[in-house]
Amino acid sequence: MKKIILIICFIISPFLFAQTFNLQSFATGFTSPVDIAHAGDSRLFIVQQNGIIRIAQSNGTVNTTNFLDISSKVLNSGEQGLLGLAFHPQYATNGRLYVYYNAIGTGNITISKYTVSTTNPDVANVNSEEVLMSISKSFSNHNGGCLKFGPDGYLWIATGDGGSGGDPQNNAQNLSSHLGKMLRINVNGTTGYTIPSDNPFTGTATQLDEIWAYGLRNPWRFSFDTLTGNVLIADVGQNNSEEINKVAATQAGVNYGWRCYEGNDPYNTTGCAAATTMTFPVATYSLAGIYCSITGGYVYRGATYPSLAGLYFFSDYCANQIGTMDANNTITWSSTFSNVAFTTFGVDFQNELYVASAQNGTIYKITAPNASIEDIDNQNKIKIYPNPASNKIYVEGIENENLNAEFITLEGRIILNKNLNANNSIDISGLKNGVYFVTIKSNQTKIYTQKIIVK
Repeated sequence: MKKIILIICFIISPFLFAQTFNLQSFATGFTSPVDIAHAGDSRLFIVQQNGIIRIAQSNGTVNTTNFLDISSKVLNSGEQGLLGLAFHPQYATNGRLYVYYNAIGTGNITISKYTVSTTNPDVANVNSEEVLMSISKSFSNHNGGCLKFGPDGYLWIATGDGGSGGDPQNNAQNLSSHLGKMLRINVNGTTGYTIPSDNPFTGTATQLDEIWAYGLRNPWRFSFDTLTGNVLIADVGQNNSEEINKVAATQAGVNYGWRCYEGNDPYNTTGCAAATTMTFPVATYSLAGIYCSITGGYVYRGATYPSLAGLYFFSDYCANQIGTMDANNTITWSSTFSNVAFTTFGVDFQNELYVASAQNGTIYKITAPNASIEDIDNQNKIKIYPNPASNKIYVEGIENENLNAEFITLEGRIILNKNLNANNSIDISGLKNGVYFVTIKSNQTKIYTQKIIVK
C-alpha cells in the first residue's frame, strides 16, 4: 500500500458534517509537472514544463522511456513551456493527441496535433506534428495553457491575455484577438480544424470564428463536470482576487469580465459594456496574505470516495493549500502543506483525482478514509443489482452479518441508512428518482461503494 502522507479534516457547508481527504503519494521523480491527462486507459500522462511527457502506470511506476520529447521546440522559461495535453475522444482508434506550448524563438502559443507510434503505444511519433494554431503575444507571461475535449466532442483551448500588468492592449475584450479567450474548434477531420457552426462569432469580419467565450485574464486550468455539464474555469487575478467561473458548457458568447472587472470588482471599465452583459464568478478569494495564484481542478465524480462527491478541488500555488468548493459555491481551505506548490490536477479514466507538486515532483492521489487499496481490489468481487433499480436492490459477493447500507446523494448528503435483510436485500421504495452512492459497511467499516440509479 502506498503511504498516505496527510489527512485533512474540515467542515463542508451547508450540511455540517465532517469531511476528510487524504493525499497519497502516487508517483515521483517529475520535473515541474504542469498537467495530468489520461488516454481512456489506466495510464497517466504527466506533462513537464520542459517539453517532455512521461507515463505513470496504474501502480505508480514511471516508464523510463518518454512518451513525447519536444523540448527542442519548447521555450521553457518563467510561465512559458509545454503547458497542456489532451487526447482525442477516439484516441484508441485514431491515435491523436494535442499539445499546448510556447514555441522557442517566438514564444508564440502553439496548438499542435501529434499521433502515437504505430508500433509502440507508450511512445508518440515526434515527427508527426501538425501545427494547428500559432498565436503571437507581446509578453512572456499570461499564457493560459489548458486544452481539453468538451462533452460536445470539440477541442476547447483557454488562452491568457498575453501578459504584462492589467492587459494594456485589452486583448481579453477584443474579439479580433485570440488572447484572453476560450477557443473552440473541431479537429475531427483528417487535417487542420474547422469551426463549429454554433460558435457565437462566426461569419463576421472583425470577430474571430474560434472564440467561444472571452474576458479571461490567465485561466490556469479549466475542466468539465461530467455530471452537470458545467465548465469550471480558474482565472488568476491581478491585484485583489482569484476567481472560479462556472457556467453550462452549452452557453456561448460568455464575457467573463476581464479587464473591466477583476473578480466582482471594477478594474478598468473604460469603454466596457454594461456589467449586466457579463458573467461574474461564482466564487472568489482575496489575494491578501499567503495567496497569489489559483490552480483549477475538477469536480470529484469518481465512485470510490462518495464523501467527496460534488466537491470542486482547486489550490493556490503560493499558499500550498487545497481548496474545495461545494455545490453552493462555498469555499473551504485545507491546512497548509509544506514543500509542494501545487501546479495542476488531473483525473484518471475512472474519474479518480490527482494533484501535482512542482516543488517536489510528486503526483499525489486524492483519497478519503475507510478505503484502502485492498478495499479497491475487492470491488470487482462485489456488486449491487439491479442497476437501475426501483423497489429493491441486492448485494452480492459479501458473506457477513450486521451489514448496513448508506445512501449518499451526489452532493454528499447521507439520506438513508438501512440494515441489509437476511437475503442481503434493501428496500429502496422510499427513495426519490436519481443517482446515489451506496456504501456497504460492517461495524461502521466501509467495505464497498457503488453508484446506482433509482427510477
